[in-house]
Amino acid sequence: MVLDGIYYALALTAGGAVVAYVTSPWYGLPLFILALFCLYFFRDPERGIPAGPVAVSPADGKVVAVKTESPTVTRISIFLNVFDVHVNRTPIPGRITGVRYHKGQFLVASKEEASSQNEMNTVTVEGDGTRVTFKQIAGLIARRIVFNKKVGDTVAAGERIGMIKFGSRVDVELGPEWEILVKPGVRVSGGSSVIARRRS
Repeated sequence: MVLDGIYYALALTAGGAVVAYVTSPWYGLPLFILALFCLYFFRDPERGIPAGPVAVSPADGKVVAVKTESPTVTRISIFLNVFDVHVNRTPIPGRITGVRYHKGQFLVASKEEASSQNEMNTVTVEGDGTRVTFKQIAGLIARRIVFNKKVGDTVAAGERIGMIKFGSRVDVELGPEWEILVKPGVRVSGGSSVIARRRS
């Protein structure tokens, strides 16, 4: 459980209790339901991380695009709805060599334009002779991107690096040394679903 969820749930529960006491329990019920939703939304389950020369999904959600951005870059886009786990993880082990925050719009995260126009945090990880870039992208409802690491940190594959609150998108950019294993429409789980494998 992410601590934010506990704080939100406690605040909503307290508000619901006050409303129920002053008016009627029925009027406090929506706040109690929202408190339960926050506990559900901010869940952070343990995941089994696959071994080997693979890239794992950085987020739970649905693959909405697999696109060739250039002769050397393929982008995998994953859309997270409000019911998905929103904790983000690093796709590969290595060292964080770049972190850039870009201000932008808050378009619906499932739209293609969100990959280039929305507010986002771009992270680059280098390790074992490869480099992978992934982006935490804000959406229409998600207005807060959380990133808990910094440049120079060493991370393991599937390690938690932050989260995006309330509906969002994560893009992963992979080089030609990677064989893409997912297609649009497939659902993936952060840290445990393999999205690409290193070519021999």
